[in-house]
Amino acid sequence: MEIQFSRHRRLRSSANMRSLVRENHLRPEDFIYPLFIYEGENIRNEVSSMPGVFQVSMDNLEAEMEEIVAHGIKSVLLFGIPKTKDACGEQAFHDHGIIQVATRFIKEKFPEMIVVADTCLCEYTSHGHCGVVEGEKVLNDESLELLVKTAIAQAKAGADIIAPSNMMDGFVAAIRAGLDEAGFKEIPIMSYAVKYASAFYGPFREAAEGAPQFGDRKTYQMDPANRMEAFREAESDVAEGADFLIVKPGLPYLDIVRDMKNTFNLPIVIYNVSGEYAMVKAASANGWIDEKSTVLEMLLGMKRAGADLIITYAAKDACRWLKEEQ
Repeated sequence: MEIQFSRHRRLRSSANMRSLVRENHLRPEDFIYPLFIYEGENIRNEVSSMPGVFQVSMDNLEAEMEEIVAHGIKSVLLFGIPKTKDACGEQAFHDHGIIQVATRFIKEKFPEMIVVADTCLCEYTSHGHCGVVEGEKVLNDESLELLVKTAIAQAKAGADIIAPSNMMDGFVAAIRAGLDEAGFKEIPIMSYAVKYASAFYGPFREAAEGAPQFGDRKTYQMDPANRMEAFREAESDVAEGADFLIVKPGLPYLDIVRDMKNTFNLPIVIYNVSGEYAMVKAASANGWIDEKSTVLEMLLGMKRAGADLIITYAAKDACRWLKEEQ
């Protein structure tokens, strides 16, 4: 009896055949590696919930950057941890703020490296929220003024990209106007356009020492149940002048990544966040999964979903594994 059916396995018959028809690929230049810069000296603290990720002081930054460059990574995302914090997060926008100091150093020593500056206040405020607080309310418009000052300070220090993550309404419009007026019309904005109030941020809050001291961030970050809201947020940011759109977190929101890719003609960035990274590390340490295969599959899935760039703490590991496979 003759049976008619398709032989899809023809294109899976060998490693070279599979490589020949592979639709999506991972490259070192796809990755943006987050760095936690700690104000002080002789600091290289491994984050307990994120094995392999360190808080580093300026005297250890050059060695860290040399390792990053050696892996072929071309972009870093900077988070600052200041010595002192206050209600307004003044260290975020001072010329001598830790991110401004680190940016100037990186651009001097590694001029080809793309420096993305996270533009927020939570690491710098005593209350741990991403804006100005009155009682237990985060004020929107008053926060914009400080975020603009922060973005301008970061641009003056040499940041290549400003990445506002605060989720205040109008933050892209305000920062774009402020940068333009200050003479930084060519500096792009990588907006955290679609940022959900997620349970996956826990390890990051340890690394950045920026957990809120009261309440939560659900009045400004998005409800995980919502899809259409993502379109409204992204549409606003595109209209206000965003050059990149970030979806954060990554794995639970791959549908949103595809929505953004199908809708907007801008580079789409996914943030493979700390909780996602920590889960894989923990499962691997217990021998439950193979870390290399799992991480590369996750990152490839993010590319397949539509991400052009991936912010990931696994960037150094991924680059090493990709090189081994060549």
